Amino acid sequence: MNATTPALRLIEPSRKSFPNTATPPPGCRRCPRLAAYRAENKATAPSWFNGAVPPLGPATARLLILGLAPGRRGANRTGHVFHGDASGAFLFHGLLAAGLATGHYDGASPTALSLPDIAISNAVACAPPGNAPARTEFDQCARFLKAQMRAMKHLHIVLALGGQAHRAFLRLLGLTISAHPFGHGAQYNLTISGRHIPNHTSGKIRLINSYHCSRQNTQTGRLTPAMFAAILTSVKTQLAHL
Repeated sequence: MNATTPALRLIEPSRKSFPNTATPPPGCRRCPRLAAYRAENKATAPSWFNGAVPPLGPATARLLILGLAPGRRGANRTGHVFHGDASGAFLFHGLLAAGLATGHYDGASPTALSLPDIAISNAVACAPPGNAPARTEFDQCARFLKAQMRAMKHLHIVLALGGQAHRAFLRLLGLTISAHPFGHGAQYNLTISGRHIPNHTSGKIRLINSYHCSRQNTQTGRLTPAMFAAILTSVKTQLAHL
């Protein structure tokens, strides 16, 4: 390591970064369909995490990356957001290439990565059947996502991965989706109030959209590494000018 290389700071996927109210308990039963699906996975793969997955990273982060829900063989297996499947590999390799993260990606553990200015979460905390949460499940999990957001006093940029994450975030702020349509590369300057994030440092959040880094998108070419790199470059540039 040379003198210009930032020191690696290990961040564990711990609830200590956020208040307990920001994450449902691992055995949350607010959504009967998701609870039943967790039970099915536990019966077939008892060594997996099979629970509500907590956010990753510090509540002091200026960037929140918001996905859809844990993948069955990804975060549902490892217990770490976006770890253990192809979506996570695509995301973290992109962050590393853009210089937004340091270290290296290990699908089994987040401790190989340093994410000092990034928090990563999902709109729904439990893996859904077919990777498709129901609207009622988004609504049940909104209270936890809202608590995460309220804890992020320095939050300035939200990178929404996919249309459903984009819409879930807009609903948290009470904003109309028709006035803020999802589109890859679309960006919106949003005004937030104290009821959304008490004592927020600026009262402004930049919402940036990207197609989700699911295999369905990356293997079909809908989202290429170059397209994702362009989004992350924009994020990095804007963070540098805050």
